[in-house]
Amino acid sequence: MQNPPGVAVVTGGSRGIGAATCRLAAMRGYDLCVNYRADAAAAEAVVRDARALGVAAIAVQADVSLESDVMRLFEAVDAQLGTLKLLVNNAGILETQMRVDQMDAGRITRVLAANVTGSLLCAREAVLRMSTRHGGGGGAIVNVSSAAARLGGPGEYVDYAASKGAIDSFTIGLAKEVAGEGIRVNAVRPGIIYTDIHAAGGEPGRVDRLKSAVPMNRGGQPEEVAEVILWLGSEQASYVTGSFVEAAGGR
Repeated sequence: MQNPPGVAVVTGGSRGIGAATCRLAAMRGYDLCVNYRADAAAAEAVVRDARALGVAAIAVQADVSLESDVMRLFEAVDAQLGTLKLLVNNAGILETQMRVDQMDAGRITRVLAANVTGSLLCAREAVLRMSTRHGGGGGAIVNVSSAAARLGGPGEYVDYAASKGAIDSFTIGLAKEVAGEGIRVNAVRPGIIYTDIHAAGGEPGRVDRLKSAVPMNRGGQPEEVAEVILWLGSEQASYVTGSFVEAAGGR
């Protein structure tokens, strides 16, 4: 019989791909920390679903762009759940669709802080807990990048795309840095997925507008991305690190 997989932290776990990942992680037996920034009710709903499956689960409010919040998040995991085995760097934002020549520094800073700084800070805390160099027992980090890192997001989200390009470089570098310390680091690149992030950019129907450009002729579901994330985090991917899985319907 397999041992329980351990503790998973999913940032941005209250909605979309994050919530789907949390629910699937609970189904796979992970004890779970559901991180959220603002929507406590949504996070608690995910926690209830996880506990109903018989695992331990907590919701922890933290803005991952703030170092003090990230440290508090991982301290809560230490105190309430135990040994970290999986970090899913999912938290991310985008802002209203616009061209680069319309963007101000405040917007760019917000996007990079949430999407890039947050992921690096969370990874730092995970490495400090997982790495054999620091007395840990190993683990896995899965970064949620985007097909936008390849496509560029012209006319809409070049700043968001740039942030995901940074996540790709970060994934490669960290994977090499900690490969000999029991930690695997990989990334998934979702394409256009049915989540409410599109509404945040001002176009709730964006997936339906763009799905004809996808070779599979449809948008993706959060649960389809969650399956990739959980595979990358599992022992079934034990010789996979520094790798990217496209979950973009062929686009």
